[in-house]
Amino acid sequence: MDKQKQLSNFLNKIIQGDSIKKLKNLQEESIDLIFADPPYNLQLKKDLFRPNLTKVNGVDDNWDKFSSFKEYDSFLTAWLKECKRVLKPTGSLWVIGSYHNIFRVGTVLQDLGFWILNDIIWIKTNPMPNFRGVRFNNAHETLIWVGKSEKAKVTFNYKTMKSFNEDKQMRSDWLLPICSGKERLKDKNGNKAHSTQKPEELLRRVILSSSKEGDVVLDPFFGSGTTGAVAKMLNRHFIGFEKEKKYVDMARKRIKNIKAYDKQLTFQIQEAPKPKIPFGQLVGNEIKAGEKLYSKNKNIRAKVMADGTLKNGKYSGSIHRVSAKMLNQESHNGWTFWHVERRGKLISIDKYRERYFRNTMSNE
Repeated sequence: MDKQKQLSNFLNKIIQGDSIKKLKNLQEESIDLIFADPPYNLQLKKDLFRPNLTKVNGVDDNWDKFSSFKEYDSFLTAWLKECKRVLKPTGSLWVIGSYHNIFRVGTVLQDLGFWILNDIIWIKTNPMPNFRGVRFNNAHETLIWVGKSEKAKVTFNYKTMKSFNEDKQMRSDWLLPICSGKERLKDKNGNKAHSTQKPEELLRRVILSSSKEGDVVLDPFFGSGTTGAVAKMLNRHFIGFEKEKKYVDMARKRIKNIKAYDKQLTFQIQEAPKPKIPFGQLVGNEIKAGEKLYSKNKNIRAKVMADGTLKNGKYSGSIHRVSAKMLNQESHNGWTFWHVERRGKLISIDKYRERYFRNTMSNE
């Protein structure tokens, strides 16, 4: 597309305008991570008041109003289609919403061919109460995390996220307060400057989990600028599209005052890549020729050959080829599939790869 510009023209900028139109200006497969907090289409019919008769300052902005579900679905399809075009094969997209819209978002995502990786439940420690007392207190929002396709190998910093859960596998329920206190931006009258400002901690988890230092993070509904602020802190680039001028001005002022962390701090939280060691290199060192390798439940097994290949009754080849054939798949990661038995316990051969790498490095 002739109108598309070099990515450098957009980096670390907040661009005012309609997100669907602005997305068309981005180059194909140029973005590493997208976080989207689109209009929720709350369908509010009338004002809401607290028991003391003061009005609730909820979401009643014009940008959240659509004439019908059909119009809203067309809106979702238009911007999500563009997001898929600009996303890198290794990139991923996060969309946050409430019960008003998240199910429609999920349908459109699947219709467009995105692959759902997780849904994350943000449990609010201090949610707004249901003042009328006719429903449960709505104390959470849902984030849907997707890749471009089922086979997309998205960036996921698994080890980094374990640090958020006492070095255990990070869970899909995140307990966090809503944005409040000094972090909440206020207008000149002391009211909320933006009705749906998200807490920085929420974006910190999103960005740390699925991007690397120097990556480009796009937010097509930039609002008060939380995505850009956190991206800048963590030494990522950001691009923000925002229709409302008052929010553009607010976000620019906010981000201008943000200081990035020292790069040594953000570098240390990057995911360490797996050592590139051929399986055959382990044979004769950590694993012996003639030994049997097993799947985790021991219902699949193969014998280790002297040249580092595996063989069973049907197939022979690399650790990856044999596991793929046994599972009737085109490809498979043999390092995580195969185990060796030691003292009655099955141990992943991936553990031996890491140990061999450490021992080799220490001897150099």
